[in-house]
Formats: sequence, structure tokens, C-alpha cells
Amino acid sequence: MIEPALRILVVEDEALIALELEFLLDDLGYVTVGIAASSAEAIALGLSTAPDVALVDIHLVDGPTGVDVARALSADPRTTVVFMTANAKRIPDDFAGAFGVIAKPYSERVVASTLDYVAGCRAGRVPAPPCPDGFCRAPE
Repeated sequence: MIEPALRILVVEDEALIALELEFLLDDLGYVTVGIAASSAEAIALGLSTAPDVALVDIHLVDGPTGVDVARALSADPRTTVVFMTANAKRIPDDFAGAFGVIAKPYSERVVASTLDYVAGCRAGRVPAPPCPDGFCRAPE
């Protein structure tokens, strides 16, 4: 059985990074449901699109509000939040409900392997290796 492509919300205030990530996701066969640069926009898009995955930067156009976005979006069990940030020290101990973090700068390989890992976990599979290089899973 073929699984449908993950539907992904990109929460990133740097326009070039967001666009580059959108192109990468498209090349990997994923569907980008939206791009948000602020916490209000991200939460509204998350509620209206119910993405499978939200890739969330910590520092957005309205400040270090990515943690608030993660808490709001991860409250919906249909959405898996993954931080993508150079500010990992701002992630609280509980990861604000996020599944894990990809450190910036990231590579295409790290994004691809992390999304494959997330898809496997969402489908009830635990892919090997336990965690892809470049991705840190939240403590359970």
C-alpha cells in the first residue's frame, strides 16, 4: 500500500530559506500546505490545514515565538512538529510538544532522512537507524 505524501507546513520568517525548503519538499514528493512567517499566521494555517508535519523555526518575524507555535500545533494529534533552528538552546525541556529538532544550517540529506523517519514513526514503523544523523529526537 502506498502512503500518501506528507502534508507539510513551513514556519520560517526568512523568505529565501522558506522558498528553498518548499522547493526541497516538492522535490522529495511532499506537499507544502503553506508558509508562515509569524506565530499568528502559523497557528491559523495549522488550524485551517491540519498538516501532517510542521517544520518550525524558533525565531520568527514576531520574535522567539516558535515555541508557542509548537505548543499550539502539537496539541492536534494529527500534526507532528519538528523544530528547524539555529537556536536550539531556546527549546524548553519538554520540547513544547515537538517531536525533535533539526539544527540549522541543515542539509537536504538531513531534511530527507528526518522526514522519512517521521513518516515511519507516524505509520507505526520505527525505521533504522533509531534517529537519523542531524536530527535530535525529543526526550520521551
